[in-house]
Order: sequence, then C-alpha cells, then structure tokens
Amino acid sequence: MDSIIPLGQKNTLAEYMILSGADNRPPMLDKDLYDSWKSRMELYMQNREHERMILESVENGPLIWPTIEENGVTRTKKYVELSAAKKIQADCDMKATNIILQGLPADIYSLVNHHRVSKDLWERVQLLMQCTSLTK
Repeated sequence: MDSIIPLGQKNTLAEYMILSGADNRPPMLDKDLYDSWKSRMELYMQNREHERMILESVENGPLIWPTIEENGVTRTKKYVELSAAKKIQADCDMKATNIILQGLPADIYSLVNHHRVSKDLWERVQLLMQCTSLTK
C-alpha cells in the first residue's frame, strides 16, 4: 500500500492519524475518558489548516474585532473590512467552535451548544466532565 508519509521514518501521532483516516471528523467525547478526548482534540486541531490560530481561539478566546469611527460614531468593523489575517482569525474562531461541537455526544451538546466562543465552550465541557459522575 502506498502511503503519503514514508514508512521507516519517525512519524508523529498526527501523521499516523492522517494515514489511518482519522482526519475526517473530530474524535467523539467518551465521557469516561475526558483527558484522552481533550488530547486527541488538540491533535485533531493541530492537523487543520491554520492550526495555531484554531488552538489560540480555544486557549485565549476569539479575535477582538477592531472598531472604526464613522461620522463621530464608533462601530465594530464588518467582516469584509477586516485585513486578510484578521479574516483568517475570525474564520478560525468559528472552526474551533465547530470542531468542539462536532466531537460531543448529543446529551453534552444540548447542554453547551449555546456557547459561540470556543474558549467558553471548551471550559464548559471541561467543567461538566470534572463536576459530574461521568468522569473517573
């Protein structure tokens, strides 16, 4: 079988996950194994385009949207007015939230799906898993 990554070299876990097809969707949360899920989610995010920006959204919160003053009124810039880098960050903020939501079972999803900021969502899932009998 041909592989994209040469065999015989030291490959990372993320590279093996790509070879095995684990790239298609985020890992599903197993309520008894939160720490393992968190680690696998971080690896999954690292395998996405703009991985550092996605992880920063989860760790530090979303882009603080710049403001602009027009006719004496200050307003938040619209997406089309953002620089290319800020547009990428805004997109990564949304990707981070979607990745986390896709990795949750229905019962946990229903408790946290109203969170739109990945950092808040990540922390809420962690809190739920640590404060219930679902974790060991």
